[in-house]
Amino acid sequence: MAYDIAKFLHITGIVMLMGNITATAFWKVFADRTRDPRIIGFAQRLVTITDWSLTLWGIILTMAGGYAAAIIAGLDLFSSTWLVWSQGLFVVAGMIWMIVLLPIQIRQHKVAKTFAQGGEIPESYRRDSRNWIIWGLIGTVPLVAAVWLMVAKPY
Repeated sequence: MAYDIAKFLHITGIVMLMGNITATAFWKVFADRTRDPRIIGFAQRLVTITDWSLTLWGIILTMAGGYAAAIIAGLDLFSSTWLVWSQGLFVVAGMIWMIVLLPIQIRQHKVAKTFAQGGEIPESYRRDSRNWIIWGLIGTVPLVAAVWLMVAKPY
């Protein structure tokens, strides 16, 4: 029963994490394309809110549930190749998020507050939006690969 609960928490975390990063990217891109400062400001505010409420908790549940399930199942976290690669890819994605994406989001959040009531959107915000999408896609690749490894357990 404990293994099932841990696995449930792990899968719930993955769903929250992958679902939020995918959905957020879609609605942020569409909001940015409107070029309407109010819509973009609102969307940027939601990026921050959903990252703290869904992405962060998705990461916590993924890690806590995954490690708990592995420990309960008696897996050696560093001898199964698929498990080592999954952890490594998860760390790579996390580093991209922390080092590149989070600072961009913080900058965008601050700038969006200045134009959200109808002001001009600066070019720096647009540049950050392009970089956020590019690095977001790059950061998603190791996450998707880690999920595949966790499901397929190829070796």
